[in-house]
Amino acid sequence: SSVSNSNGTGARTSLSGPVSRSRHFSRRPRIIMDNLDRILLDTLSLDGRTSYAELGRKIGLTRASVKERVEKLREEGIIEFFTITINPEKLGKHVSAFFEIDVEPWCLDEVAHTLGEEAAVENIYLMTGSSTLHMHALLADMDELERFVLERVYALKGIMRVRTHVILKRYKSRKGGLRL
Repeated sequence: SSVSNSNGTGARTSLSGPVSRSRHFSRRPRIIMDNLDRILLDTLSLDGRTSYAELGRKIGLTRASVKERVEKLREEGIIEFFTITINPEKLGKHVSAFFEIDVEPWCLDEVAHTLGEEAAVENIYLMTGSSTLHMHALLADMDELERFVLERVYALKGIMRVRTHVILKRYKSRKGGLRL
């Protein structure tokens, strides 16, 4: 049942029916970008407030040409949005923790959505392998981390195991750039 072929319509099929691919593994056509587009992306990922005029001076194009290129990159979904980066410590969030959460498969989506609504949670991912969620949260201190794990995470049905890793020192933190 692992043999697949084309059925003449361009859709892939297998002996058990159509083969579906998640959006992460789909073979969508790649957008063609030139070196100027890459320079624009690199510059904007460092400072999303860089003006079209300043970008134009950097790459030798008019402000209007730069605006057109940036709009095309937005329309194609390469640039998803412009944002700001907030220093969590300035807002009283001094503990940055990563969690590996083993969840019963039957309630994986429910747990992920519930945890995703928690204010402390910055990111949550389902990774390949076991039914494990990987989560990043920002908390005020170790007491808040303890309460979060005991009252918010362990309180959810289907939680089998939680491993918590607290950042001691940050060597690199990418601002902007690729979102994977």
